[in-house]
Amino acid sequence: MPIVDNAVYVAGRRTEAPESLDQTFEVMRERKGLAWIGMYRPTPDEIRQVSDEFDLHHLAVDDALSGHQRPKLERYGDVLFVVLRPARYLSVAEEVEFGEVHLFIGPDFAVTIRHAESPDLGRVRKRLEENPELLALGPQAILYAVLDQVVDEYLPVAVGLQDDIDEIEDQLFDQDPGVSKRIYALSREVIALQRATQPLVDVLADLTAGFEKYNVDVELQRDLRDVQDHVIRLVEKIDSYRALLQNALTVHSTLVTLRQNDEMRNLSETSLEQGNQVKRISSWAAILFAPSLVAGVYGMNFDHMPELHWLFGYPFALLLMVAGAGVLYGFFKRRGWL
Repeated sequence: MPIVDNAVYVAGRRTEAPESLDQTFEVMRERKGLAWIGMYRPTPDEIRQVSDEFDLHHLAVDDALSGHQRPKLERYGDVLFVVLRPARYLSVAEEVEFGEVHLFIGPDFAVTIRHAESPDLGRVRKRLEENPELLALGPQAILYAVLDQVVDEYLPVAVGLQDDIDEIEDQLFDQDPGVSKRIYALSREVIALQRATQPLVDVLADLTAGFEKYNVDVELQRDLRDVQDHVIRLVEKIDSYRALLQNALTVHSTLVTLRQNDEMRNLSETSLEQGNQVKRISSWAAILFAPSLVAGVYGMNFDHMPELHWLFGYPFALLLMVAGAGVLYGFFKRRGWL
């Protein structure tokens, strides 16, 4: 059902829960109370019905109809249009799921349009109804409470991402081959969370800048400044997550390069050793080739050969073999092949 809750409050207390929007508008005007209409994924016709009754600006209505807006705050006369991107962390998938909430905050009404399960606006309404003094401060109190709930729900998301980053640091030095994919996936989640939270700094700055102009209650000013402090700390923390992931990716690339260099060094050393072995084998083959050549020549058994019938021919041949082998051995030794 698109209308989740629909009530009129007088002095911070629920006086009636009308069954239809038409009744809500009538009761609100009769009792001069505050109407709070909570809608969940309403149809365009239902949004336009609310828009016609409260005379909402067409640009804000168009944004609410199209959805997929970045967090922002816009003023149209005495009506505030606020877009928020709540989030929740899915630990099994290691993903951040984002929703979208639109708020129309007028002088005597608040319309909250939720497009996802988060945030739990039922908890927000219950909290305010249990604190009528706060709700009696008007629609601005509803805006504060929704902002506070959205920011509070960011904290478990930040904790979940911090745990994943800690695990990545362990994976880096364990040489896990899947760590780079995990770093990229978490980087995408952190960037998406940045896009949802960083604009809140400007949103809250705009709200605080209008405290005096719009006569915001002093206690409500303190509450909103507290939310602003939480947002600033949250944004700084998320920025540090992105820097940690970038550093982790750099460290991973460095470790991969070092491992590749070690492998190349080992391969070079192996190739060098193989080359040295080939040199040794080639050297001994050349040394043995010299006496084999002489012996082969004199082993041809021809009658007419030099020094064949000389008395010292045999010792001369042996000396020639040894001398040839010795010369080659010395040559290869000087070249470092042996």
